[in-house]
Formats: sequence, C-alpha cells, structure tokens
Amino acid sequence: MESPGHAAVLAPAPWDVPSVGGARVTGVRTFLCAPQGCPYVITRVETDQPGLYGLGCASDPQRTLAIRSVVDDYLGPMLLGRDPADIEDLHRLLLNSGYWRGGSIANNALAAIDVALWDIKGKVAGLPLYQLLGGRAREYAEAYTHVDGVDVDEVADLVLAARDRGYRHVRVQLAVPGTDTYGTAPTDERQAERRRMRRESWDSLAYLRHVPPALVAVRDRVGPDVELLHDAHERMTPAQARQFVRAVEDARLYFLEDALAPEDAAHFPGLRTAGSTPVAVGELYADVAQYLPLLEQRVIDYARIRIPTLGGLTPTRKLVAACELFGVRTAPHGPGDVSPVGQAANVALDISSPAFGVQEAATFRDATLEVFPGAPVPVAGRFHPSPAPGLGVDFDESAARRHPVTAPLDHDRWALLRATDGSAHRP
Repeated sequence: MESPGHAAVLAPAPWDVPSVGGARVTGVRTFLCAPQGCPYVITRVETDQPGLYGLGCASDPQRTLAIRSVVDDYLGPMLLGRDPADIEDLHRLLLNSGYWRGGSIANNALAAIDVALWDIKGKVAGLPLYQLLGGRAREYAEAYTHVDGVDVDEVADLVLAARDRGYRHVRVQLAVPGTDTYGTAPTDERQAERRRMRRESWDSLAYLRHVPPALVAVRDRVGPDVELLHDAHERMTPAQARQFVRAVEDARLYFLEDALAPEDAAHFPGLRTAGSTPVAVGELYADVAQYLPLLEQRVIDYARIRIPTLGGLTPTRKLVAACELFGVRTAPHGPGDVSPVGQAANVALDISSPAFGVQEAATFRDATLEVFPGAPVPVAGRFHPSPAPGLGVDFDESAARRHPVTAPLDHDRWALLRATDGSAHRP
C-alpha cells in the first residue's frame, strides 16, 4: 500500500502542509499470527522516515478476519499521506468515517492504528510511551496471575505457589462438577473433546452452590496476605449475582469480575447494596461512555478496560482520567488474547495513572516472546516499564510466519455455550 501524495488525501487537515516537513504515513500493514495459540492481529504503520514505524494490536480472537479487513480496506488507505503526529485529529476522522461508527470490530481496527501512532510519537520524541502520558506515577505496576483447579486443596496450593513467585494478587477459578465452568482446564481427554465441540452445558445453580463456599475455603487455606480475585464472566442473572456477592463476603475478594453482563449494567446499584465485595467490570465495553453512569453512581470499584475494544489509547486515557476523578481504580484486560503490543500499551497507562489498581498478566509462551522482542513480562508479580522509546516492543515478521492462525471457527467456538435446558447462554 503506497502513499497517494497529499493531493489525493481525503479531507486533509488545513494546517497539514507537506512542505513544512515531518513524517508522512506511507503504508499500513496487518499481520495475522498465533504464537500464543489464539489469533493476533498486528498492525504496522510505516512512514517515509527511515526505520520509523509504529505497532498496534487489533487482536479480537473471534472476529479476526473482519477486523483485518477494516484496517486493510478502509482505515489504512485513509491514513496514507498524512502526518502521523496528529493523533487526536486522525482518531476522530477515522472514527467518523464509518457513519454507523463504533462497535467492537471497528474499534479494534481503529485501536491498532491509534496505538501505532502513539508508538511513532514516542519514537520521534525518543521517550517511552508513559512519558508522553504524563510521566511516572509509580515505580512498577502490580500484576495478577491466574490459577484454576478441581478442588479447594489444588487451587490453594497453586495460589501459595504464585505467592512464592512474587504475586500478591491471584485470580481463582474453581471447576464445578458436571458443568462447563469458565476459566478452568478440562480434566481429561473426553472432557477436552466435549468442550472443543461445545457439547457441555452451563449450570448457574450448581455454580452458586459450589463456588462461594469453595472461595471461602481457599481464603481460609491461604491466609490474609494474598489478594484473591474471581471472574464470574457475566453468566449470572442480576438476582443470582446479588446472592453470590452475599455468599462470598468471607472470602474477602480483591474484586469480583463481571458479575453482571453489559446488558444488565442498570442492576449495579442493587449489587452494591447486596454486600461489600468490590466489583469490577468493563472488558466487554466498546464505548467509554458505557462507563460513565457506573462512575457517576459510584457502583463499581474497578474498570476492566480493554484498549483495543475501546478504540485505542486516545479514548482510553480519557476514561482513565475520569476513573481517577470518581475514585475508581483501573484493572486493564491482559490475558493471552491481548498481544505483547497491547500489553505494552496497558503498562504505559498503568505506570502513568494515579487511578491504576492492578494489571492482568498472561504467561507468554517462548514462541510469543520470540515473535515480540521486548514483550512486557512481569518479574516477581510486577511490571516494570521499558526505557525504550514508544511501546518498547518490536515484531519479528519471519518468526511470526512460523505461527499461522487457524480457521476462524477453530478458535471462536469457545464462546458457544448452552444452559442445562438447551438455551443459548452468555459465555
């Protein structure tokens, strides 16, 4: 994709005069790879300055090809010939270029370009990205890791092992016998195959009976000096969520994540009065405005922001500022389906914002670390920022080619879920 020259640029900014100098976007390229097992969409924005390019993450493992098409066929061509420094203008122009704007697919595509522009800006300035966002507000960002198991003893042992590795925050998921439990690994080949074909069902009542007392028992086993988190993954009704909050009081959770789905957000005031357990939500939100009623009503404690789904750093940094004003902490989404490029953007926000609470951390495979030199990796449960300009992460195209993505339905089938009565259920 080559730059068409200034005369062919649609809706050029009146202040953008090519003769003044500065970099110009000459190409926007996308790459698909899966070194972590899930598909990544990586965008590279190239300029006419030797060696100057930026990287962005558009990774949505369920609509990978659609997002790539939005970048390649719509947003990328509109960026050619423009000055990459005008991030606010370019974000708004590209956002409005689709009259029916917003949504997860369009936002992921926009986010990839937006983050790449911030990466370029940091490289031009010779500064790590967090310096452009206001500088350091902390020495490091606390991270949380994930453990899961079939019973209390197994999970408690894994929590203690994580604590011994330096993690002070651990997300705990417990298997519920006879049901497709979110966040737990299959126990044998038969169950693995049934899950692969999506033939196990979800039983909310069994979850309500089994998990709260198990979380309390894990707390009793591990003691008070490690923070426990749990993700309900929006699988409960509002009434069930209120019951759950009451039942886990003695587990003293750091937060309960996604007790309610975005469609049920109006029930958060009722969840607040049901108990004292802190609540977190937001990884499914595709518009920063979805957070505003929850912030204004003071009914959530942690915002689970996902930079790609929100459209990039440009809108997300404004949301983070609003969280600070309303006393809500951030807990950015960072499992394995967020690439190291996306995680580096998370860490830049974490390090620079007073509103930061805790950062979700994936354990990147060796293959992923090879594809993404400079990938952020927690040490003793902490992310320390890279001193390199921009995001501090690079992308090895030749290594990425060794890890092609699978067919779309091979990965996105995990979201297909049915309840015990056969009805389709939220994943």
